[in-house]
Amino acid sequence: MEIAQINFNELYQQMNQSGGDINFTDANGNALTLGAIISALLPYLFVVAGLLLLLYLVFGGFSLLTSRGDPKAVQIAKERITFALVGFIVIFVSYWIVQFVGTILGIEAIQDIFG
Repeated sequence: MEIAQINFNELYQQMNQSGGDINFTDANGNALTLGAIISALLPYLFVVAGLLLLLYLVFGGFSLLTSRGDPKAVQIAKERITFALVGFIVIFVSYWIVQFVGTILGIEAIQDIFG
């Protein structure tokens, strides 16, 4: 595994050539912007959120099964399941908001992330 190193001389030269703006590029020479980084991470964030949602829902169900009728434990388990379902709704709605905003603003990078 190769450790990433920062070449400060190259950064300083880029700053001098671009008037202070630093332009980072990937291995293909494409500009690496904050939007490009977010676009690259977004599908993974939705997958991680979905997996965490599933685990939390299973944990809430298991807590309900093992509560043995204790009212306080049943209430806590129901809250966990409710929070997991609310989290699912938030993830689902956020996905569609991202798609809607990408379509309205014509941002093809957002539309291509999930397509």
